[in-house]
Amino acid sequence: MAAVGLAALALLPGLSSAQPKLLRYASAFDPQTMDPHALALQYHSRVVTQIYEGLVNRDQQFRLEPSLAVSWAPLEAKTWRFKLRPGVKFHDGSAFTADDVVFSIERALQPQSQRAAQLRGVLGARKVDALTVDMLLSDPDAILPEKLWLIAIMSKSWSEKHQVTKPQDYNAKQETHAVRHAMGTGPFMLKQYEADVRTTLVAHPAWWGRAAHQGNLDEAQYQVIQSDATRLAALRSGQVDFVIDPPFQDVARLRQDQGLKLLETADIGTQYLAFDQHREELAGSNIKGRNPFKDLRVRRAVYLAIDMDLIARQVLRGQAVSTGSPVSSLVDGYLPALERRPAADPAAARALLKEAGYPQGFSTSMDCVNVSYRQAVCQAITAMLEKVGIKANLIASPSSLFFPKLSQATGSLIEYGWTPGGDAWNVLNSLVRSHGPSAGAFNAGRYSNSRLDALIDAIATEPDLALRRQRVGEALNLMRADLPLLPLYRIKHSWVMRPQVQAVQWPNSVLELRWVRID
Repeated sequence: MAAVGLAALALLPGLSSAQPKLLRYASAFDPQTMDPHALALQYHSRVVTQIYEGLVNRDQQFRLEPSLAVSWAPLEAKTWRFKLRPGVKFHDGSAFTADDVVFSIERALQPQSQRAAQLRGVLGARKVDALTVDMLLSDPDAILPEKLWLIAIMSKSWSEKHQVTKPQDYNAKQETHAVRHAMGTGPFMLKQYEADVRTTLVAHPAWWGRAAHQGNLDEAQYQVIQSDATRLAALRSGQVDFVIDPPFQDVARLRQDQGLKLLETADIGTQYLAFDQHREELAGSNIKGRNPFKDLRVRRAVYLAIDMDLIARQVLRGQAVSTGSPVSSLVDGYLPALERRPAADPAAARALLKEAGYPQGFSTSMDCVNVSYRQAVCQAITAMLEKVGIKANLIASPSSLFFPKLSQATGSLIEYGWTPGGDAWNVLNSLVRSHGPSAGAFNAGRYSNSRLDALIDAIATEPDLALRRQRVGEALNLMRADLPLLPLYRIKHSWVMRPQVQAVQWPNSVLELRWVRID
C-alpha cells in the first residue's frame, strides 16, 4: 500500500494534531511475513494483528470479545451465525462485508495456511446478507469462537487484484505481494516491512474502534535487534522507547532503574522439548536402523536427565519457572497435580537407557532458535544429556531456518514453545494430535496416538463444561504418561519502557498498540 506521511496523519480526524506520537519498540524476532494466514507464530502475530483483525479479539483482561463480529450464536448443531460490525472500512477505504469473511475463512483453510489446523472442523462460511455470515461445521463445535481468534479477515478485492487469494507457502520460501504488503481493517496500516530490520505502522484514522480505545499513537516502528546488549543500549540511548524481551540477567537491575518502567506478568505459554517419533532411523545419530526416541524409556531418560529447576535458577536468572504441566494455570482444564516435575536423576536416566538397549548412549542433533536465552537453555540441556550418555549436537538457527524445520518435523530433538489463548483444545490439536491437513501443524515429532486423538476431537465438540474439563485432564495425564514432548519451563514476561509509555500487558508477550499511550 502507499506510504502515508506523518504530516498528513496529523490532519486526520481522531489523531493528534500537535506533535505526532511515535513508539519505537524492539524485539529479537522478525515477523517473517505480512501474510496473516501463512504463519501461526507468536512473533508473526504480534505484528500482523495490529494490521488485520478477526471476527473476535481479546480485551485488556485477555477475555474473548467482539471485533469484526458483534455477536454470534449456534443456529443449529453444525451452523453458527455471526452478525458483522457495520460501517467498518479497510485501509484503502473500501467497505468490509460478508464477502470478505467468506473469502478469508476459505483462504485460511488452504493447505499452505498454518491457521488451517486451528480451524479444524470448519468446512467453510456462507454469506447470508452483507452483514451476516454462517459458519459451516463438520460436527457440533462448543468452542468455535475461540478457534476464530487470530484468523485474519482480508479484503477479497485487494487479494484478487494482487493475486494472493492463496496464502504464501512459507516453508517453500514463496514470495508474494502479501509478504511485504497488507490491507486490513485494524488500528494500524502497514507503511513498510523491511525483513529482519524494521516494520513501520501508521494509525488507521477511520478505524471503527478508535473512540472506544485509549491509545494515541500516530506511528509505531517495530525494530528487530537480535543482540540483547544492543537492544538495551538502544533503549538507554533513546533510540527505542520500549523493549519487549529484555535479557533475563538484566531484569533485577532494570527494576531499580528510576529512569525506566518495568511491567511483568506470568506467561500463558510453555516451552517444550519434542522428539522425532516418526522416522525409523534417527537422523544425525550414530545409531543406525533404529530411532531411540520411539522408546518411551528413552524419552523418560531424557526427562530425568534434565534438571530444569537448576536451569530456571541459574541460566534463566529466576525469570522462569520449571514445569511438568503441558499447559499453564491460565488455560482452562489445567491440572495443578501435573505442575511438579519428577526430580532430575541422572543415575535413573542411565539405567533406563541401558534397559532400552543403549548402554553407551547415542548421539543426536538438537535444534534451537538462536535467541540468547533459548540458546543458553539448549546448551545447558545438551550438557546434562551428555552426562547420561546422550551426545546432542546443538544446531542454533535463525528464525527463518528454525521455524520451517519445526513445522516440517525435520528435527530429531527440538526445543520450541507454544502460546495459546485460554482454551486447551488448540494446544492439544496443534502440538500432539496426529499430523494431518487440519491437525498437528506443530507436532514437531509427528507423534501419533489414536486414544489421544479421540480425546482431542471429543474436547472440541463437548458442550458440557465439566465433562469437557474432565477430557482435557485425561489428555494431559496421557501426555504425562507417554511423553510425546517434555514440558520445560514458562518465562516471566518482562517489558521495559520509558516512563511516559502506558501499555496493557497480556500474558502472551503481545503488545497491543490500540491501548498504547505516550504522555
